[in-house]
Amino acid sequence: MSLARAIEAAEQGCRLERREALALLTEAELTTLGRLALAARRRINPPNRVTYCVDRNINTSNICLSACRFCAFFRPPGHPEGYRLGRRELAQKIQETLELGGTQILMQGGLDPEIGLEETCRTIAYIKDNFSIHVHALSPPEVVHMAQMAGLSIAETLGRLMEAGLDSMPGGGAEILVERVRALISPGKCSAQQWLEVMATAHRLGLNTTATMMFGHIETTEERLEHLFSLRRVQDQSLAAGRGRFTAFIPWTFQPGNTALAEVTPATAVEYLRMLAVSRLVLDNFEHLQASWVTQGAKIAQVSLSFGADDLGSTMIEENVVAAAGVSHRLDAAELQRLAGDMGYQACQRNTFYQLV
Repeated sequence: MSLARAIEAAEQGCRLERREALALLTEAELTTLGRLALAARRRINPPNRVTYCVDRNINTSNICLSACRFCAFFRPPGHPEGYRLGRRELAQKIQETLELGGTQILMQGGLDPEIGLEETCRTIAYIKDNFSIHVHALSPPEVVHMAQMAGLSIAETLGRLMEAGLDSMPGGGAEILVERVRALISPGKCSAQQWLEVMATAHRLGLNTTATMMFGHIETTEERLEHLFSLRRVQDQSLAAGRGRFTAFIPWTFQPGNTALAEVTPATAVEYLRMLAVSRLVLDNFEHLQASWVTQGAKIAQVSLSFGADDLGSTMIEENVVAAAGVSHRLDAAELQRLAGDMGYQACQRNTFYQLV
């Protein structure tokens, strides 16, 4: 596949094949990728609008059995730094989020051996009974973990969570959706096939989710693309069924600080922008792409708006996982609005379903 043919296919808005995506990712000039991704973004999204949401990431526990090599946040069972949030602290965090104009909480924990399906359902029900807030919670690895503990199917587990009040699900725990990679960096976590099964089942039950990719560790370029094409295939099936879907894709770069992969050289901003642009071109059935200011900082997030991103993600009133790796950026709504405005966009607050607030 020649680069010229791949560029032509992207310019014409054709659905890219894997070899075309590979040529673009590995050979195209950075400015060419930006031009192609921005054109694709304008075909899909309102040309002058950038969105963001106000929410809080709440980690209900840092106790985890998985012991992923890329994670600086988890603590094994019995560790003196392990914690589990109580109802009072959880309520305080949610109340503060509402007072700051938040519309959702993104709630996740580890694969905690003492927090199963029943306790998780009680927590979600407690939130919905006491607060008017969207619960965007649990990753596919957590769902698989709870299903195994309860002896239930994925569909039965998700059904119970939805009955308790689960409103949507984030795309955490994806890393790279290739079994070779997962066996090396997260052998205690669900497989790539299980991750995709959870999402496909959630969509079939009418639950919307997001999807992520953490790249820049031990994966190959081809494996990054395998991840994207797996997501595109599931999204095709979900859209055809007309129930739930992936609402957005969020690629972000691995942060090696304080992890078992500390020797890895972090991906550069240029690598991030190239991956973001190709993601926009490959994922033609995803409506939204988020810029990762949490890992890239404000300036690269701003540049991301010229490389396919149409959303600046969340203000993240609280964020713990990336911060544990030694990377800490903080942006409030006013700063997100300024970043978008300086690029000629109108920044609009949205909810989880990308409806304007």
